[in-house]
Amino acid sequence: MTGDVAFITGGGRGIGRAIALALARQGVRVAVTARSQDQIEAVAREVDAAGGRACAIPCDVTSADSVRRAVAAAADGLGPIDILVNNAGFVEGAPVVELDEDLWNRTLAVNLTGTYRCTRAVLAGMLERRRGRIINIASVAGRKGMAYTAAYCAAKHGVLGFTRALALEVAGKGITVNAVCPGWVDTEMTDAAIARIVEKTGRSLEEARRTIETMNPIRRLVTPEEVAAVTLFLASEEADAVTGQAYHVDGGEVMA
Repeated sequence: MTGDVAFITGGGRGIGRAIALALARQGVRVAVTARSQDQIEAVAREVDAAGGRACAIPCDVTSADSVRRAVAAAADGLGPIDILVNNAGFVEGAPVVELDEDLWNRTLAVNLTGTYRCTRAVLAGMLERRRGRIINIASVAGRKGMAYTAAYCAAKHGVLGFTRALALEVAGKGITVNAVCPGWVDTEMTDAAIARIVEKTGRSLEEARRTIETMNPIRRLVTPEEVAAVTLFLASEEADAVTGQAYHVDGGEVMA
């Protein structure tokens, strides 16, 4: 993959950061994008320090203009985009009776529409070159229902449907489209979920964390690097015949 160019949304921390570093180690030039300038610049510096090449590009996936500008900046700075990783995500729990339209719309705008928007921005170039990898970071919430996260589950189920439909559209045109479905990952998003458990139940941080860990058959959180390893495979030439698939990285939480 040496010389390829990757565009990673939500690249400033957690899973996105791990994917950026994993791809860079394989010689991929990386556009690290997110809304937080400080975070993406920090990740870009990590990539550069490890001998890779990266640029930090602000991008809000809920804005079509922001996505267009970010994709253009990545192409200008690094070259045409070969690998797209749709990783930007947002979740905030609420029972449906308290799930107002603003929260519903924001959840779908980041997780589902953002995935479509970034994909559409790079797809024409991939089709022209007959070469590309699109990897959507979904969730086990895209494979099963989870209480109090109806909007997030709806969005991630939508990501899987989008993945499969697009995979058929571009099959035989040098482009693969796949999804990765992590379980609970040791990231700031999970830390926020743990904090909500503490707030609502009065449990200690340790007890709340253990509650989430025991949802996983391997009794621990998945690491961002474990998600990155599967993403790296899907971006590689070895995955030429893999498309329209959803790979679980969840310690056996969902078996399908």
